[in-house]
Amino acid sequence: MLPAPLRFTRLLALAALLAAPALPAAEIDFSRDIQPILAENCYRCHGPDAPTRKGKLRLDVRDAALAPAGSGYASIIPGNPAESELIARIFSTDPEEVMPSHDSNRKLTADQKDLLKRWVAEGAKWGVHWAFVPPVRPEIPAPISQPSTLNAQLSTLSAQLSANPIDAFIRARLAREKIPISPSPEAPPAALIRRVSLDLTGVPPTSAEVEAFVAASIENRESAFENLVDRLLASPRFGERWAWEWLDLARYSDTNGFQGDPERTMWPWRDWVVNALNANLPYDRFTVEQLAGDLIPDATQAQKIASGFHRNNMFNGEGGRIIEETRVENVFDRVETTATVWLGLTFNCTRCHDHKFDPLKQTDYFALYDIFNQMSETGAGAGGGKLPPTLDLTSEAERQAVSAAAAKILAVTNEIDAYEQQKYPRPEGKLLSESPEALKFPGNLFATHAKVAPGRRDLNGLLEALPYFRDTAPNPAYVTLLERHIAAVRARDAAQSSITKVMIMDQIEQPRDTVVLTRGNYEAKTDVRVEGHVPEIFRSATDGPPRRMNRLDLAHWLVSPSNPLAARTEMNRMWQAYFGTGLVKTAEDFGVQAEHPSHPELLDWLATEFVARGWDLKAMHRLIVTSATYRQSSRATAAAHERDPENRLLARGPRHRLPSWMLRDQALAAAGLLVEKIGGPGVKPYQPLGIWEEATFGKKSYLQDPGDALYRRSLYVFWRRIVGPTTFFDVSPRQVCSVKNSRTNTPLHALVTLNDPAYVEAARVMAQRILAAPAADDATRLDHAFRLATARPAAPAERTTLTRRLGKLRADFTADPAAAQALAAAGEFQRAADLPTPEHAAWTTLCLIVLNLDETLSKE
Repeated sequence: MLPAPLRFTRLLALAALLAAPALPAAEIDFSRDIQPILAENCYRCHGPDAPTRKGKLRLDVRDAALAPAGSGYASIIPGNPAESELIARIFSTDPEEVMPSHDSNRKLTADQKDLLKRWVAEGAKWGVHWAFVPPVRPEIPAPISQPSTLNAQLSTLSAQLSANPIDAFIRARLAREKIPISPSPEAPPAALIRRVSLDLTGVPPTSAEVEAFVAASIENRESAFENLVDRLLASPRFGERWAWEWLDLARYSDTNGFQGDPERTMWPWRDWVVNALNANLPYDRFTVEQLAGDLIPDATQAQKIASGFHRNNMFNGEGGRIIEETRVENVFDRVETTATVWLGLTFNCTRCHDHKFDPLKQTDYFALYDIFNQMSETGAGAGGGKLPPTLDLTSEAERQAVSAAAAKILAVTNEIDAYEQQKYPRPEGKLLSESPEALKFPGNLFATHAKVAPGRRDLNGLLEALPYFRDTAPNPAYVTLLERHIAAVRARDAAQSSITKVMIMDQIEQPRDTVVLTRGNYEAKTDVRVEGHVPEIFRSATDGPPRRMNRLDLAHWLVSPSNPLAARTEMNRMWQAYFGTGLVKTAEDFGVQAEHPSHPELLDWLATEFVARGWDLKAMHRLIVTSATYRQSSRATAAAHERDPENRLLARGPRHRLPSWMLRDQALAAAGLLVEKIGGPGVKPYQPLGIWEEATFGKKSYLQDPGDALYRRSLYVFWRRIVGPTTFFDVSPRQVCSVKNSRTNTPLHALVTLNDPAYVEAARVMAQRILAAPAADDATRLDHAFRLATARPAAPAERTTLTRRLGKLRADFTADPAAAQALAAAGEFQRAADLPTPEHAAWTTLCLIVLNLDETLSKE
């Protein structure tokens, strides 16, 4: 029997409960309707994490939730909400006992309370979180059988809808909404070829390709589009475009990160990804080779390179760094990256404690840790950016470059030694420190310069010495020698950093013991020993005791039927890339706090179809882009935008700003500047002066590449981890695994696309291309510019506005020849000498305007 005061508050809660209106009858799904409420509002105090659990009440497990709680009364009594403590608490008006408690900063809505009440009344039917259940292939929805307004509106797309199962699922969801939103018609051919070309290859179509597709579409639109898609999928550009997604997942960079940020040569791994995607390597093999290519029996060189996926992480080699701490943090990164990419789970939470929301234990984390804990990496930072184990791919040309750089250092240091013997007298064979003059050197200069032989002085010491002899104790002749020495050391370092030794994974013969670390502290070892295995939630009771797994075992499990998440997470990321948002909006988190899929049946159908097709990536790309859903126009009514602002119901085609790296490639392609060369070391295009120097305290200098390297695809731009390429915005910093980048809108973006040398030069060369075309009037040239940027001619109103602007530009540049000359000569690409300078400058500005139109910057 409850105490009298408590009985009274229960009666008040019961009265509120009985008075509460009931929700309309509809089938309640635990995973979709109930678990999100419990996860958001209850699991923090009554969830999987035992040490923080309150009141001895656990609500994430059925048996625990239905058992008597700490006070002796049942929290949930199926079929009896009036006697269920959970229901009494959520309807209570007593601030001391209402749940969620006031200090939790959480509050249930009236609808949520009513839904929980009805769920208990209907028997409190339990279930498992949808993501932890293997996907079961759903039935493809049948056509709408009853006449309806929506059905009539869909009739124009009936052929496409019946041909592609994706459209059947999308249509069924729209029908369930019972709202007056109908699918948009198919996008015009010019918009469609631009959209699919950018999506599949990252590069816009040429004017000739647009004309050919538009003409073919008149004869047979379906056949023309399918042929176009097949051609794009077969293009080498396909691998270059889709490799970008994997570079973000793999936290790829050309440097290690942290203060020193030494260079590494991981570009062979990047090229492996491009080649694997172009060859349509099945996703299960793609997974196995990246996680454990080195462990495959008789592994090929390419498979060993593939294992570099998990060597792309940051590496802290700073002086004074504890090497074991570095090694442990590297293993942490590999565990969490693997869990994000192939499980879609926030495993980083379990590094320190059991997950507060998902059924993941700290021992699960360290079981995965044990799998990645068995490699020879020590955590020591010796060797710059190429840390063992490595695969030596050094070319003869690279060896000769290092030898030549070393010879130059020897020559200049011999000159310095001779000069110092004369300028700073001391006994023959003694160091500069033996000279009385050296005693005057300030600060560290005596130790870093005078006590070190010229041939052994490093860049840091030389950079510290230079200002002293240049400004404080001027010695012009010595300064010249020091500047030559600094240049030679930098050239030697650049040559050594360019030696192609790609970091790979390996496996030690004698396994390390793995124990749980308290709060992830490498020193705080517990006595809980763990061996490699998959998380307990994914193990069947019939599996028996888990055997110790290695990376190859784990990789095979990840793409096995026992893992319900690998196919789902990959299909969700693919959908996200095309439509801007995944079917699961939280692409990084498929756990119980994740957003429920907008189209759960479609996600499971895609996942099962992916596996049924042999993990064929190109087949799934083709399936998505040939759907009527993808091919819809992105235009929609104001009412449709208001009802579905994020286009989650997909009643219109995708429209969002292109990623910044694609914008750069588009501008280069429109200008005819894009250099089609696959692979190789990173290139260094335009970048403002001093960026690297400021970030590295003058230790790293950016040397812009000449010629074709300026116009390579963005995929190949050299990526310094502590300060990424300045041309890009809203991109992953490449420090940790990233499955979803932000899409923001600030003036800084426009400052890049209007002023960055790459865009200004692209506009200048684009103008040169237009003016070099056969004789034409302004209207024809404007149409040419529009076709290069948007795949369509200018509309009459656009033509009128821009023609007026062109006249103003001509007058301005005629009145200011210096400004016209500066703009017409922007960039390194050679200018046609026969072009009138004011005319060229005017058209350059006009092309820059066209490259910055909202339509140009967006996927329409």
